[in-house]
Amino acid sequence: MTKVLTDARSIRIKGRSFLAVVLSPDLPLDEWLTRLDDLASRSAGFFLGRPVVLDVTDLDIDRGQLKELLTAFADRNVSIMGIEGARPSLLGPGMPPALKGGRPVSKDSMAKEPAVEVPAGKLSPEVIREVRPPLQSIIVREPIRSGQSVIFPEGDVTVIGSVASGAEVIAGGSVHIYGTLRGRVMAGSVGNSSARIFCRKLDAELLAIDGIYQVAENMAASLKGQPVQLWLENDTIMAEKLA
Repeated sequence: MTKVLTDARSIRIKGRSFLAVVLSPDLPLDEWLTRLDDLASRSAGFFLGRPVVLDVTDLDIDRGQLKELLTAFADRNVSIMGIEGARPSLLGPGMPPALKGGRPVSKDSMAKEPAVEVPAGKLSPEVIREVRPPLQSIIVREPIRSGQSVIFPEGDVTVIGSVASGAEVIAGGSVHIYGTLRGRVMAGSVGNSSARIFCRKLDAELLAIDGIYQVAENMAASLKGQPVQLWLENDTIMAEKLA
């Protein structure tokens, strides 16, 4: 006998990509956690509500140490969505799932299309996410207010305005700010060490290029309030004034 389901309801399943922060600890873990605490204290809210992946590919630890590390993250309100590079023996019940297949977006995969402008007045109160085919760049034609994020892993971001304290711009390529940079900027976020940061007036809370970061307290006083470009050289963020 065949039973016909007349009240069946479909389940909608969609694919969606999100930009996650990847943390790659090194030994000894207590010293690494101290550096993490320093970053968090200098840039309040950096991990708040942000998906975080723990990469243990090159970390020689056992399951007990991994559990202690996950507990340390939980104590710091850092939510680990998945673990990458873990041996099967490392993972156990109650741990985040194993992840694989994550890879940076390469420049070769970017479509050669014109830049796209984000019109003034179209910013959401919290986060701007471009859900479009891969592009080379976007242009934001208004200031980025405190609490807002511009996230564009596919390429460059240009802001025709300022980036307020508490705001952030995350780009897979370079970031150009035609105003004052008071918030956080992360360029080369998908593994692009050639990315640069340009701003008309530097007063940033945090700068990062390809995962190498620098906080306000460590920036040269002579650069504050100046037009500056920043780039990465031998895992060190370099800076110079623009004419």
